[in-house]
Amino acid sequence: MEKSSIDEITLSYLRFQTPKENKGNIIAFFLILLYVTGMIPIVAVPFSAVIFKLAIVPVVMLQIWALLYLIAPYKFEKSYYLFFGVYGVVNTYVYFLATQKILYFHIGVEGKIPFVIGLVLFLGLLVLVNWLNVKALYTGTYHKLQQMKSVNVWWLSFAGLGYVIGQLILTFVYSESAKMMIFIFLISALSIFTAFVSASLHRYYYIIKNMDFVKQVYPEFGLPMNERYIKSKKRKKRKR
Repeated sequence: MEKSSIDEITLSYLRFQTPKENKGNIIAFFLILLYVTGMIPIVAVPFSAVIFKLAIVPVVMLQIWALLYLIAPYKFEKSYYLFFGVYGVVNTYVYFLATQKILYFHIGVEGKIPFVIGLVLFLGLLVLVNWLNVKALYTGTYHKLQQMKSVNVWWLSFAGLGYVIGQLILTFVYSESAKMMIFIFLISALSIFTAFVSASLHRYYYIIKNMDFVKQVYPEFGLPMNERYIKSKKRKKRKR
């Protein structure tokens, strides 16, 4: 089967970064998005042991899992997409906890209603962006974007805009502090990006389902680095 026989929609979804780039992503995303903008607000004064415990357990488990892709990014290339999707969920969850901390420990809201509303917004954002990812794939949006074609993607911004507006309304109801609203806005905006990262869960499923196509486009996909080097040398010999 020739590469050209793979449909354009599938090819548009099988554009992967190198394992080395995947490794770099983990370092950058963890340091900047998870630790600096996620965990620092969690551990900042006023400190909440409850919020910290809710955040630290999935973060530590994710950090342990990340070691696989720092030590052997080539060997675990396939499962990286599962990991990256879970990372998106966890990072978005940490941001959700950060907004809850602002509401309860900075603004001073009481009761369960703000938490329930925030939880619904958080879960709704994850569900909606993953649905939009699948829609973008099967409507050919990703292919058109890769071909630099003009395409109407207003619906892609709907999930993020709705989430930010929902968080701002929730903050405004309980506080008129412009400073707190800015913090909520920034964290909510970052949540949009990390939520879209969670769509990597679907990409992992897509890779498993279409492994024959993956191997056709990337013959060395999932092989340890030393085996890739050997196969690369063999291909060069054949060409000679």
